[in-house]
This record gives sequence, C-alpha cells and structure tokens, in this order.
Amino acid sequence: MSDPLLLAIGLLTQMKTSISEAMPNQPKPPEQTILRIYTQEWELTARGDILPTVEMSGPEFSSMGSLSPWVSRDKLFDSYPAEFMGQSHRAIASSQAALPQDETAPERVAYARTPSFRPQSGPQLYQQRLAALEAGQTYTRIPCESYGSLWANAWEQPTYEQWKALLEREAQAVAKGQGSNRLAVLLGDSISMWFPQDRLPQGPIWLNQGISGDTSRGILSRLSALRGTRPDTIYILAGINDLRQGIGVEEIVENHRQILRRLGQEHPGAQVILQSILPTRLPQISNGQIEWINQQLAAIAWEEGASYLDLYAQFSDRAGNLQVGLTTDGLHLNARGYELWQGTLTHAESWLALHSRSRKHP
Repeated sequence: MSDPLLLAIGLLTQMKTSISEAMPNQPKPPEQTILRIYTQEWELTARGDILPTVEMSGPEFSSMGSLSPWVSRDKLFDSYPAEFMGQSHRAIASSQAALPQDETAPERVAYARTPSFRPQSGPQLYQQRLAALEAGQTYTRIPCESYGSLWANAWEQPTYEQWKALLEREAQAVAKGQGSNRLAVLLGDSISMWFPQDRLPQGPIWLNQGISGDTSRGILSRLSALRGTRPDTIYILAGINDLRQGIGVEEIVENHRQILRRLGQEHPGAQVILQSILPTRLPQISNGQIEWINQQLAAIAWEEGASYLDLYAQFSDRAGNLQVGLTTDGLHLNARGYELWQGTLTHAESWLALHSRSRKHP
C-alpha cells in the first residue's frame, strides 16, 4: 500500500465544537494526520496532463457473450426499440414480464424516448449491467442508454444475493480483461451504486461495487469478490445504512478498520481511500454523530496506512445538513450531487497520480 495520504478538502481541521461538547470523552484523530490540499495544489492537479496515460479501449471478455458491443446514442433514438431486437434475451427474463398495473406500456415507451433515457430503478440497473456483462463489456464504460429494450420494462426487484453474485461476476470479468489499464473501485451502498457511469472520472476502468441498502458489515463480508483484481485505487463509502439500522458507532468504526486491514493485506498495491460519511437531511439521523464518526474514520485511515477523503465538508451546508440542492430525498444524491463528487474524485485521482510519480521520480 502507498504511503498514507489524507485528502482533507475542507473542515476536518475545523470540526464543529458541538461534536466535542456532545461527546467530550471520545478520542479525536491527531492533528498531524490531516494533510491539507491547498488551492494552488488543486489547480495544479486539475490539469489533464497529470492524469496517467491508459489504454482507452475497454477490456473485452469475448467468451462471455455475443451482444452488439457498443450502442450509438443517435442510432438508439432514431430506431428504438428495434435497434436492440435480435439481441440475446437469455439473461433478462424478468425484463419481459408484464408491467405493473399502475403503469401502461405507452407511458413506458414515452419515457424511453426522452433524452435522459437511463435506468431509473434497481431492477432496470441490474438488468442493464447483466446485459453488459453477457455482452462482454464493462458496465461503467457503456453509454447510459445501452441495451434499452432489455431493461426498460424490468420491475422485479433483485435480491441482495443476486446483486452480490452480479458484482462478483463483474469483478472477475475485469480481473481477466484489465490488461495494462488502471483500475479504480467504488465500494459502498446505493449512493455509490447510483454513481452515473458517464460521470466517473476519465482515465481508469471503474468497477462499481455498491449495493443498495448495504452496511459496513455487509461490505466487509463481500470483499472476496475483488480477489484476482489489480486495483490502483479503492474508494470506500459506507455507514449511513448502519446508522439507519441502529448499529452502534463503535461497531461502524471497527468494521471500517477491518475493511481497511483486509484490503491492505489482499491488495497491497492499491491506494485505499476511506471517504467520509455524507451528511443527510433525515431527522432521525444526527449529523453531529456523523461528524464524530468521520473523525474516527480519519484516525483509523492514518493508523491503517490508508487515505482519507473528506466529502462531508463538500456536501454540508452551514448548519451541517446535506445541501438541499444536492439531494433527491435528503439522503441520496441528485445530478448536481454526483457532479460535485465527480469533481472531487477527479482531483483525488490527479493528486494521487502526481504523488505516485513524485515517489518514483524524486
């Protein structure tokens, strides 16, 4: 694992005094663990020439399927849905099931022709990713509308075990087809799962290992799915579902520690980046408690040789709540929220690439 590098974009060095007042006996991360990324450094790392050169052709897994490899956005809207007819339907039986009673076929077709045509539900996203996998493609590198006729009418909710199996298959496919491409992994819950593939920073292949509703304990239990992969960076975002389920803060912190240790042992060449839990606007969850947990996460990232990325400061308003303009429901992110996160990840990837080069060429 690379030398510990804490990416603090904001308030980690200026945590609100209300946290310490509310929890005076709780330990705090040492101040020296915080490495501030000053403005001029971010401006430097935003330059595109700092990003590493990679093979831009995605890995292909020719033995896994025979669907048409790439779908043109223009052709899709000129001829939908006939563009996709004749493709294999063997992996998407539930997509052909009847529509729910409260939704008519004409309504769904009208929706399918809108410019924002992309999966809008868990069943749709699952079927699109399954179709991409069967086609021998990397889901995160296909256009967002790809394989529309295979997922547009999907409504049957996949189980947690089905999602785990799909993500493991994706990881193993990437492991076989990665080649010399850099690989970045998103580990998390629905917030990571719904990261739009066209918003992911350019450069590496991205492997999205988020599952809706997952907890830090669940993520810890499925790290074996990454066996055989060669990630350069692994981003972790977890904990909000733990809090929603009433899991104790000590267990949340310890689960994160165990995740970092496992990844450090199994992927020593990867830069593991622990991201702070995002604030919410949910009355049943205390943002003060989230800030305190984030302090502990910063500390264990330092102790375990990982990096820490402070998203909380980016997404919170003056009151410490999730900014209204960045969320759909007070918890999940909207397009603006993902755009902000995209910019943060792009800067982080650039900074890490520069840091890696400086270590190789002092």
